[in-house]
Amino acid sequence: MPELPEIETIKRVIEPQIKGLMIDKVTVKRPEVVSYPAADEFCRLLTGQTISHMTRRGKFLMIWLNSNDRIILHLRMTGCLLLTPADYPEEKHTHIIFSLNNGMEEGHSTELRFSDTRRFGRFWLLGKDEADTYSGIEKLGTEPLDKVLTAEYLNAHLGKRKKAVKECLLDQGIIAGIGNIYSDEILFTAGIYPARPANSLNMEEWEHLAAAIPERISYFIEVNQITPEEYLETKGQHYRNTPFLQAYGKEGKPCPKCGETFCRIVVGGRGSVYCPVCQRDKSC
Repeated sequence: MPELPEIETIKRVIEPQIKGLMIDKVTVKRPEVVSYPAADEFCRLLTGQTISHMTRRGKFLMIWLNSNDRIILHLRMTGCLLLTPADYPEEKHTHIIFSLNNGMEEGHSTELRFSDTRRFGRFWLLGKDEADTYSGIEKLGTEPLDKVLTAEYLNAHLGKRKKAVKECLLDQGIIAGIGNIYSDEILFTAGIYPARPANSLNMEEWEHLAAAIPERISYFIEVNQITPEEYLETKGQHYRNTPFLQAYGKEGKPCPKCGETFCRIVVGGRGSVYCPVCQRDKSC
């Protein structure tokens, strides 16, 4: 599943290209992908509207319209958002197509396409003054880059939990946007064993974690940067984090800090890679 850095990459690539474009037509091939309202109403309400800008919240994207209506979408496991020429070969499992008026001559229009192999991704359309009781955004916790994310915040929200600290980092109601990849990277940077009970961390360790979260997320946003041409060529799947990952997916490889071999355990149903020296289990 794309995590916050990947979603931010998509926003940065797509937004400058769709700002100011009018939605001429919306084609929904899989009605279940539109969670609210009904698919035909979704198409009717969007036709003729002009795109203002895009924002991101956690792993959600929002496309704002000049009317202040907003499209909310979540890519989930395999969703992909591509901006293409109208005559560009269509990806398999394309479920929604937004035909956009870019002011060019007929035959050179632009399409914003959503494809999703597993069909878990979802769209919501909310009116100008309509409360969002549908998407789940209102339940999200603080952003990893918000100043409110301090050692005190983490300790207050997680310090009494018996769950593993890695599971706590994946709780979107506490911190929005962190998933399996970046939780491994954050915990490695902070020197904390992923299966460690959150209530066993001391304030110094919460400080390390509070510093590692924004530093790692900011870093991977930057290394994920990609041009619109590269993004389209790789069908929106070319994220550049792989060469820069230090822990995630490195089971059996040497730790870049101490040379010890990375180990893998399962925490809360998720595979977790850690260094047994740099991330020694101090709860024992």
